[in-house]
Amino acid sequence: MDASIGPSPSAPFAVPTNASRFNDIVTRERARLGNFIRAQVRNAADAEDILQDVLLEFYLAADAVEQAGAWLFRVAKNRIVDRARKKKEEPPPVNPDGDSRLWLQEALPDPAAGPDAAYARQALLASIHAALQALPPQQRDVFLAHEIEGLSFADMAAQWQVPQNTLLARKRYAVLALRAKLQAEYGDLIV
Repeated sequence: MDASIGPSPSAPFAVPTNASRFNDIVTRERARLGNFIRAQVRNAADAEDILQDVLLEFYLAADAVEQAGAWLFRVAKNRIVDRARKKKEEPPPVNPDGDSRLWLQEALPDPAAGPDAAYARQALLASIHAALQALPPQQRDVFLAHEIEGLSFADMAAQWQVPQNTLLARKRYAVLALRAKLQAEYGDLIV
């Protein structure tokens, strides 16, 4: 079922009759909606385009929408699916060993892009290092073993004599703590 309600894109723009409701809903839902979209779309520009398309569609249909939060997320999901159908998303980059752990290198600014990028890269790496050091040792060890060294949870469980579910929980807590610390410092740039 398509979630698009309201006038067609060629219809003239009209201010919603209840503009304050529109503004309140956008203020309340924009960050969550943006995070939802960015979590599913790798390219930041594409994610921002989808967010803007969804907000524009909501602007055009705001008077007809009753449950705005659910409607926004349903329309966003539809736009993401439409985009994926039109443009097959490439898998994450892999190194010659078939490993997809190059995400950190891809996410960091390129130091060759100039002194500002080099400084931003160094600052982000320092923040990540500080956030890792703030983790409890067991969580940090699991996170590093899995994300950096590429060990599987089964390998860690056998090597460390710790149940696999315990390791999964430690990794989850580590990710949540890292995300919270980095989001506190960098805001919506960290998803």
